[in-house]
Amino acid sequence: MGIFVYIKGYKYKLARIWSFFAFSAAIYGIGAYMVTNARDASEAFFWWQISYIGIITLPFLFVCLVYEFLKIAHPFFIKTIGFITSLFLFFDLFLPDLFIYKCTLYFKEMKWFNPIYFVFPPSFLLIFFIIFAFFGCISYAHLELINNYKKTSGLKRSQTKYFFFAAFLGFIGGGTSFLPCFGISFYPFFNFAVPLYFLILGYAIFRYRLMDISVVITRTGIFIVIYTFILGLPFALAGWFRPWLMEVIGPHWWIVPLGSMAFLATLGPFIYIYVERRAEGRLLREQKRYQQILKQASVGMTRIRNLRKLLDLITHIVTKTVRISYAAVYLYNQETNEYVLQVSRDKGRVSVPIMSSDNPLLKWIAARREPMIYEEVKRQMQDSEHNVYRLLEENMRILTASVVIPSFLEDRFMGFIVLGDKISGQIYTPEDLNVFQVLASQAALAIENAQFYDEAQEMQEQIAQAEKMATIGTMADGLSHQINNRLYALSLIAGDTIDTIKLTDTSNCTPEVKEMIKNISYALDRIQANVAQGGQVVRGLLKYSRKDDASLEAIDLNTLINNTLEMLQYKVKLSDIDIIRDYRQDTAKIKGNMAQLQEAFFNLIDNAYDAITERQKLLKEEGYRGRMVITAKNKGDFLEIVFEDNGIGLKEQNIPKVFTPFFTTKATANKGTGLGLYVIKRIITDTHKGKISFESAYKVGTRFLVELPLAK
Repeated sequence: MGIFVYIKGYKYKLARIWSFFAFSAAIYGIGAYMVTNARDASEAFFWWQISYIGIITLPFLFVCLVYEFLKIAHPFFIKTIGFITSLFLFFDLFLPDLFIYKCTLYFKEMKWFNPIYFVFPPSFLLIFFIIFAFFGCISYAHLELINNYKKTSGLKRSQTKYFFFAAFLGFIGGGTSFLPCFGISFYPFFNFAVPLYFLILGYAIFRYRLMDISVVITRTGIFIVIYTFILGLPFALAGWFRPWLMEVIGPHWWIVPLGSMAFLATLGPFIYIYVERRAEGRLLREQKRYQQILKQASVGMTRIRNLRKLLDLITHIVTKTVRISYAAVYLYNQETNEYVLQVSRDKGRVSVPIMSSDNPLLKWIAARREPMIYEEVKRQMQDSEHNVYRLLEENMRILTASVVIPSFLEDRFMGFIVLGDKISGQIYTPEDLNVFQVLASQAALAIENAQFYDEAQEMQEQIAQAEKMATIGTMADGLSHQINNRLYALSLIAGDTIDTIKLTDTSNCTPEVKEMIKNISYALDRIQANVAQGGQVVRGLLKYSRKDDASLEAIDLNTLINNTLEMLQYKVKLSDIDIIRDYRQDTAKIKGNMAQLQEAFFNLIDNAYDAITERQKLLKEEGYRGRMVITAKNKGDFLEIVFEDNGIGLKEQNIPKVFTPFFTTKATANKGTGLGLYVIKRIITDTHKGKISFESAYKVGTRFLVELPLAK
């Protein structure tokens, strides 16, 4: 067992100490076995001398093992015990007469066992070793395990419990071996528990973060009971019933035990499998129940289209069926290149809202595509000097994660599920992890379906909004005609009424009537002024929406900006921001289409206004005021026009998608459909053969550079 653990885990300190501990027990066992075959006291003395090499080192190595298991740092105490152990080894190897003293034959009266030469009477050094060095160190180490059990909870508490009882079982065997040294005629039956202790705990320590040791104990116990019966019955027949078999069968009596051995050896595996399944079925009944529920849930998830409902279902099923203290789901956000917390279940715990895709934990999971177990990472961090394990442990601790389950769809890392400790304190078994991986894979497919459904709905709404706006645009001509007719009628009525009042003699009217006529005249003047202004709005709307023949002409930049602002004032409050024109009034004219360029500039300034408004709401900066600066300069055959604002700006991950159709950073579809900048680019580059680019920094502002050809 020591060789197996050392080969498998020589990189880890716990495994190395356990291996040396197993080697010491093996030396003790080999020496004690050879004592049982000794022909005289002298030979027994020699083998006890060999056996005591293992006996002396066992307490020291057990304290080291417990310290490493519990992560206790006490180097002075370890060095002291190590020095005392070295002294006893010196006495055993070089002054054995002072230590072992002499051997005496015991158990002659016992029929089932050979007589054994035991050390008796014990020397003073041996008594001191047994009481203080052996039982003192073993008791101290077990007390440390008890204290740790009281202080911890969950997985570590379960591990400590099993460690304590397995070690206690093993040392009962070793401890009772000293009784004959004190003249107590007691055969050390418990020695037979020592190999069982090493088989169980050796494998469990090596795999303690995955394997539930109670399962190992059950399997090993069943194996020992069944094969003790299978192998013991033929020997019992041969030993106890030999005279009777010889009398009944004759010289071929051996056929009965040999035949029973062959029959039982053939039947043994089937009996073992049957009993093991029944025992584990009872032992793991709860585990198999929730694993079956999770498998059924993973199959039905793909039918859920609502993403929020799907994620709530995942966390609900996991926490309720497996009884986990905490669960959370993180999904990848392509726009921000981050993994964002979508849902969590544990009201008393503060979850980490966002994790960058550059996080060491996520990069590690993405590369290995397998669950991360906190206990394993923690052990590797303690046993390895590599800094990556410290970063992994730190991030899992921040997430309060016992296990992190990645969710992949083909090669895409969609997200991950964070699971806390089981409320029962049990560990996550390999079967648990397999079921969770299946659940995560099915969840990835279901999440993609739900996201696609949400995106399709959003895209449909945007297309419908765009179609609605296009329909309004085609109706603008007819609507403007109808509105103009109403405005013209109002203008005529108001004008006729004003003329009538002017032609009416009011000299004989009372002061009250004169005041009333004056107010009516003023009101009619206001009606005529507003009718004229309404006509201008309608004409501007008609110019903006009417499909143009795309003819290009020489356009004055100042006139273009004036027309744009004239239309924009009916949508936004231009008084809320400062618009600064930093260009010469005699700037060279550009070659373009007035209606289309007005549309492009309208959208640029409108977007800047929205960005400024968002910054005001988001940052709430004292003394902040929105500003847009428009500059222009000649650049060869082109006029470079720059629109620079101090709005919220764009996040770095959104910059590549600005000119993509239907992409918008605005909060709602009422604010934007994601077509504005796409249309602007088409107008500038396709119709006018110009160029458009931009620079933006989040929480700083945006700068659009438009190049348009100069009029010849």
